Amino acid sequence: MKLSVVVPAFNEERLLAGSLAAIRVAMGVFQESELIVCDNNSTDRTAEIARAAGARVVFEPVNQIARARNTGARAASGDWLIFVDADSSPSPQLFEDVLGAIESGRYVGGGCTVAMPGARLVVRTWVEVWNALSRVSRWAAGAFLFCEAAAFRAIGGFSEQLFASEEIDLSRRLKRLGRFVILRRHPLTTSGRKTELYGWREHAQFLLRWLLSGGRNLRRREGCWIWYDGRR
Repeated sequence: MKLSVVVPAFNEERLLAGSLAAIRVAMGVFQESELIVCDNNSTDRTAEIARAAGARVVFEPVNQIARARNTGARAASGDWLIFVDADSSPSPQLFEDVLGAIESGRYVGGGCTVAMPGARLVVRTWVEVWNALSRVSRWAAGAFLFCEAAAFRAIGGFSEQLFASEEIDLSRRLKRLGRFVILRRHPLTTSGRKTELYGWREHAQFLLRWLLSGGRNLRRREGCWIWYDGRR
């Protein structure tokens, strides 16, 4: 059984090397694995850093998270896929839990809870609210999602109609094929940079637009500026 780790990356030179180093260590849990970084039209040293870390680099010219993940997945040859964001550092223990879920034969895919060490109390509280919602609804956080490659391809991968929340959409569609688990023993360490780069007014503005549009803003890049305005 082979694992493919796919990392979408847009202008990630600041955090990518550390994330890939952590991913490399965690991948040691699997006997056979590969690391793929999808350079999503970066203008910095993202691709160079990824190659230096021993990753296979593929290129996606359209700046969209769903497309970057799908492009990386098309290059993958593994039986199972793990999608990890470029600002996140999974532990070997988390990958051991993924391996256990795979070997149990009970699941088509899953995600995990997340942690933002060093974040402000209000941010950590919000993260715990998300973790509870994730476990109850069985929605994977975009920073970490794993699934059987055949199932991923059977449902057409991530929806390229969405510029955000594509991981929740994928979680819902995967659950129609089989059981989906949210691992909780070893949370994924991820950066809280969006809480540092964007103020509460900007987050509130996004949520208000989401509510007023009934989620239609997720289908427009300009409606999801928190992900696409280039702040890093």
